[in-house]
Amino acid sequence: MENQYFTSDTLNVKNRAFLWGDAVKVSFFIRDGRLIMDEECYFFLMASMRKMRMNIPLTYTLEFFQSLFQKEIIDGEGIKNGIINFQVFRNQDAATLAKSSISYFYEVEEKGDVLSVHHRPLELDLIKEINVNNNLLSNIRVHCPENIYGGIYAQENDLDDVILLNPNKRIARTTCGNLLFMEGDVIKVPKQAEGAYISPLMENFVTFLHKNNLADIQEHEIIAFESQKAEEILMISDEKGLFSVGKIRNKTFEVSRFTELVESWKKSFNS
Repeated sequence: MENQYFTSDTLNVKNRAFLWGDAVKVSFFIRDGRLIMDEECYFFLMASMRKMRMNIPLTYTLEFFQSLFQKEIIDGEGIKNGIINFQVFRNQDAATLAKSSISYFYEVEEKGDVLSVHHRPLELDLIKEINVNNNLLSNIRVHCPENIYGGIYAQENDLDDVILLNPNKRIARTTCGNLLFMEGDVIKVPKQAEGAYISPLMENFVTFLHKNNLADIQEHEIIAFESQKAEEILMISDEKGLFSVGKIRNKTFEVSRFTELVESWKKSFNS
């Protein structure tokens, strides 16, 4: 099924998202015909817009987005499970950019259970020709040419994705998500200060593990070599979902324990 597209206004090429990449993107999640984690995703959208100095409309309340997605997607399109990739971009209709209005565009990718780990484990590799920054804007989903370059590099080398490093040659993230490294009962997560994305999906997962004493969650500065020491690796992408990592270079990884933890997490949404 093709993705469904929705806009607040008629789109044309004379917009700042197309011309300048002046936009931010946040994902919302539909599971079993209802929004989940909508409050966390909403607050992340508001924080992302503030970081980009966008003029946030007073109408952009949590209830506005709940009503919009319910009417247009869940009721209107009958979509029961999927990921809404919501993009807000700045118009150029005021004396200053800070006072310009904003418009939105979003697409919906219909999926199975958005909280399930995809069946086929990914094959990744490190990429060293480029790196990603680790500043204020590195943690939100804004235009990032490194993601485009990395995605093409992965395709050309028969990979599913690549691991991006920061200027200090430590692991930041992949082109589309964050990595979690399991060693024994410890799950290591790259710090946001290292260039990792802020991810409502990942934060909900690791908070569940911590509250239920299912794993010792530790934020770390992780050098590239440490990826080879992990027993299992999980990639969490707000844009695409959850994926086990099966191979990095010549090292293969197990996939069972993270899958079990994700299954426990999924059950918490049914209660």
